[in-house]
Amino acid sequence: MRVIAGTLKGRPLKAVPGSGTRPTTDKVKESIFNMLGPFFEGGIGLDLFAGSGGLGIESLSRGLDKVIFVDKDSKALQTIKANLKECGLMDHSEVYRNDAGRALKAIVKREITFDYIFLDPPYKQKKLEELLAYIDENNLLNENGYVMCEYSSESTPVNVIGRLHKVKEESYGIIGISIYTYQEDAL
Repeated sequence: MRVIAGTLKGRPLKAVPGSGTRPTTDKVKESIFNMLGPFFEGGIGLDLFAGSGGLGIESLSRGLDKVIFVDKDSKALQTIKANLKECGLMDHSEVYRNDAGRALKAIVKREITFDYIFLDPPYKQKKLEELLAYIDENNLLNENGYVMCEYSSESTPVNVIGRLHKVKEESYGIIGISIYTYQEDAL
């Protein structure tokens, strides 16, 4: 596992020990960032269900100013912190041990909004639509922001949730990727 583009291109990243997390492959990560950008001119991101922190670190390497990393697993938090330290990104990040629901409630209280939100929950939980609805209802995404969802390709999320509309969708074997943004008009 490595950073695939940007200022930290080629930098190796540690994986979370054990089988509790499933790192996003380099091929899928490259595709995600091709759909989103592929580079950013600043902004803030949220890497929910962060695992090793690979998506958030990749987005920092590609130009985001700051990323908040959230995971409830202590091994994941240790791995995220080690990867951030190794990449020299501690000053551009916040790392929290929390479950997704409580983390989002804390973010609402802090009145933080994001340019990019990365959602990669455990496939069996099937929480994406609930999380997208919460993000929409609480205005956590900036006007021109994007939410990236990774999921089992067997359970594709709906096209519209509140004001969030799916604008891109790809499948890579058992992995599905959808990108949502705010749109006033239906697709």
